[in-house]
Amino acid sequence: MYKTVEETAKDISMPAEQVLRYIYEGRIKAVHDGEQFLINSTQFDTYHEQLDRIKEEIEIWRNTPIPEDPDVKDED
Repeated sequence: MYKTVEETAKDISMPAEQVLRYIYEGRIKAVHDGEQFLINSTQFDTYHEQLDRIKEEIEIWRNTPIPEDPDVKDED
């Protein structure tokens, strides 16, 4: 499925100007139909999967308690 620059920008929470800049830089692949750029939305599936996985890992890291260090206590 192809989306316009504006639709893609809304989906990935990014300004449309930045999406266009990424297209010109080659960071986002798009086709030009003579009037506008069209972006294949499946190329962002991996991006969204990785973003979700990173968010889960950060949440696990935040909820993991810091273990007690046995060397902290002075036994003298």
